[in-house]
Amino acid sequence: MLLMVGLGNPGARYAGNRHNVGFMAVDRIAADHGFSPWRPRFQGSVAEGRLGNARVTLLKPGTFMNLSGQSVGEAMRYLKLTPAEVVVLHDELDLAPGKVRVKQGGGHAGHNGLRSIHQHLGEAYGRVRIGIGHPGHKDRVAGYVLSDFAKAEADLLDDMIRGISDGAPALAEGDAGRFQNAVAARTAPARNSGTAPSAPAGAATPALVNKAPEPAPEPQGLSDKLRALGARFR
Repeated sequence: MLLMVGLGNPGARYAGNRHNVGFMAVDRIAADHGFSPWRPRFQGSVAEGRLGNARVTLLKPGTFMNLSGQSVGEAMRYLKLTPAEVVVLHDELDLAPGKVRVKQGGGHAGHNGLRSIHQHLGEAYGRVRIGIGHPGHKDRVAGYVLSDFAKAEADLLDDMIRGISDGAPALAEGDAGRFQNAVAARTAPARNSGTAPSAPAGAATPALVNKAPEPAPEPQGLSDKLRALGARFR
């Protein structure tokens, strides 16, 4: 059993905020992986289902960000889980939009939702850090996280959330590398390398030979001048 928590603030006025990207992620996971309908529980909303072989409860705290730990702590205790069986998906100022990183344990880095969870769970829970970028100055952070994603960010945001959902089964199985590969496949798809197309089946393939490049021919005029200069010193 795993408790997967998306952080955000409840209510329509906050739905598109950068601070609510954790809610967006677990909503997508629930929709894509056939979870139960959301229902009120643990001072928030829960949906239940499976990711791969793991039973998972998704949680969106309804306590507002600064009190997230009340909801998460209640759910963890009721489900008889340890902090290591809790994963929190949250916005991360120190990562560029489109970047997602997995972390186990550690500090809260000033994030108010994580600060509250620390107070109720300690620091040993897992996190999925979802990049939203930084406004450039600490005085602008509060307004920035409580503002909506820009229209220009819509496609990248959608790719990032889809990638998190694609990788959710790997995340539930504890495979952080495979999870992050799934995100990268959405946010940074392979580009055409520009290499020549492969030869048709059955065609002979020329051997590769380490061959030094042939020198570029000297301009004719320069060659004549060098020969004349050499003749003077014979």
